[in-house]
Parts: sequence; structure tokens; C-alpha cells
Amino acid sequence: MCLLVLAWNVHPRFRLVAAANRDEFHDRPATPLDWWQDVPGVLAGRDLQGAGTWMGVSRTGRFGVLTNYRDLEPPPAPDAPSRGGFVPQFLADDSAPQPWLEGLRAGARRYAGFNLLVGTDEELCYFSNRNDLEPRPLSPGVYGLSNHLLDSPWPKLLRARERLRELMATDRLHAEPLFDLLADRTQADVDAIPATGLPPDWERALSAPFVVHDRYGTRCSTVLLVERRGRATMLERRFDAHGLQTGASRWHFDIEAGGRRAHSRSAMTPGRAVPRATLGAPIE
Repeated sequence: MCLLVLAWNVHPRFRLVAAANRDEFHDRPATPLDWWQDVPGVLAGRDLQGAGTWMGVSRTGRFGVLTNYRDLEPPPAPDAPSRGGFVPQFLADDSAPQPWLEGLRAGARRYAGFNLLVGTDEELCYFSNRNDLEPRPLSPGVYGLSNHLLDSPWPKLLRARERLRELMATDRLHAEPLFDLLADRTQADVDAIPATGLPPDWERALSAPFVVHDRYGTRCSTVLLVERRGRATMLERRFDAHGLQTGASRWHFDIEAGGRRAHSRSAMTPGRAVPRATLGAPIE
């Protein structure tokens, strides 16, 4: 996951609004958004190389998202554990977010750089293993996260976060404007691009919210809407190396303490795009 904008306890109808792009090498295999069979109650896409995920939600309303931290520090040891297990581990747990992150903190430097946001219906917390700070709860607000620390003023993060702020004033918020926000392919001006140690052409390509590149780019866009009344909607659109949509998923479910089978599923056909009208309808 390389770009996330999130509104926590801001909108009168939705407790949580999240819109995110996952950027990855095109040849790294992954499965579409679906309910996991081996970790009951987890709804997420899956990275088949590391067996983890970048973003997910549970039937009980737990939420998690992971981004890598792009920096000049030496890479971790070749046998360093995968970061992709963090999100499913949190989703399958029943600990509160802050103590769960505290338990992770002691060994966090064994991993490559990462940012982690985890939450429940009551609390949302942030932690990075690159700032030497304790995990912290977030107050109600609109946040942005990319490949640096939370709310680092990268151009694509600032633009996407501002658009989300504008949408929070919309009474009938629905998925399509959030996908439009994620579809922005505008690259930053050269003098505004952060220097993270990559070649200049890569830095420029990655400065767009939606990345198009023949080797590495935006593989999927995900929108999550969690209503205060306890209904969740999670949608995913998938893309090829040319930035063309190849598939889509849509799930609705009611958040309950015990969890129950999701009761609504849209067509999920790899290689076929779900019509925009289907995914853009107001969430009722």
C-alpha cells in the first residue's frame, strides 16, 4: 500500500472512510479482495509471495493498513520477517490497538521500514518503526499516509488528503468520488518531488497518486466505508501495467461482535471490469 487517505470520526454517517492505492511490482502475485479461509473473519486481498496483506477489515470491525517506508537506511537482513503478516495478525486478535502495537514495537527494527495503522470501532492508532516514537492514538480527523511518516507533506498525499476533506462535507458520500481521487495520475513538479534515494525518473513516476509504469505501479485501488450503524462496504478495483482496469470486487457486511457470513457480494470476475455505475451507486 503506497497511498492512503482516511477520515476517522469526521463524517456524520461514516465512522471510517478510507481510500488507498496499492503500488507493487506487476509480476508479484496477489489474489483479489475476498474472505480468507485460513484466517476466519478477515476480508482482504492477499500477497502470495509473503502470504500477508496491505489492507483489510474483520467481521468485528477491526481495520488495518500497512505501507512500506522508503528511505536510505541499509536494508534489513535477508532473513528478516515479512511485514505483510501485521494486518491479518491484528485483525484476528482481540487486543486494543495501542497495546497490540506496543507488543510489536520491541522487535520492530528487525523489519524493513513500515507504517502501520490499526483500529477498532473505538480507537485508531499509528506506529512506524522509523521514528523511534511510541504508538499513538489518533484524534478525529483526516489523515494521509504514503511511504514516509503519517501526514508527511508529499505532493500526492497533500492533494489526495485535501480532496478527501472536501468530500467529508458531502451528505450522500459514495464510492465513486473516492475512486476518482485515487485515479489521479498527475505527477508532481520536479522541484517538489521528495528525494528518497531512487533514480529521478522513478521518483517522478512515483510522485503521482496513481502510478503507471511498465515494471511497477498501482495494482489496485480500495475504498472502505464503515457506517456508524455498523454496516461496512469494501470495494476494490484492479489494474494492469497500462493502468487499465482488469477486475473489481464489492462486499457488504454487518459488523457484529460474533461475526456472521457476509450477506451481499457482487460479481468478481478477473479480467472483466465491473461497470462504473455498479460501483459508483450511493451506499444505502
